[in-house]
Amino acid sequence: MSEPTTIADFKAKKPNGEVIDLAEKKGKVLLVVNTASKCGFTPQYDGLEKLWKDYGDRGFEVLAFPCNQFGGQEPGSADEIESFCKVNFGLSFPLMAKIEVNGDNADPLYDWLKKEAPGVLGTKAIKWNFTKFLIGRDGKVVRRYAPTDKPESIAKDIEKLL
Repeated sequence: MSEPTTIADFKAKKPNGEVIDLAEKKGKVLLVVNTASKCGFTPQYDGLEKLWKDYGDRGFEVLAFPCNQFGGQEPGSADEIESFCKVNFGLSFPLMAKIEVNGDNADPLYDWLKKEAPGVLGTKAIKWNFTKFLIGRDGKVVRRYAPTDKPESIAKDIEKLL
């Protein structure tokens, strides 16, 4: 297989195991984020939901991938995670299946994201939950955001791409 060049070259799984071809997202602006339910940054779900509500009808989507690699802060099953997010944050955007973002078992999508948009000082590894990647309509990574970057601070960048 040739080197992936856009997010359309990947697939993702829903919590029920159904595979989604991310080529279906072509032409949309995406925010890809690794999430956790028991993290200090978990309240960012509110900001992610607001972005989804504010821009969803203009071709924007949030792709949230629960991950348990940072302090064991996402220990639940897919059903538990989904229920927690709906009850506590009223999430209406879809959650993906739980994945790993670092190491030998890292999801190929995350290997590509880290290569396309390294972190501070060129580090490839995801440092913590709620690291965010903004993807343009062309499927290419526009920017990587730190866990401390609140979703609302990304709104202006999303607007430019829409």
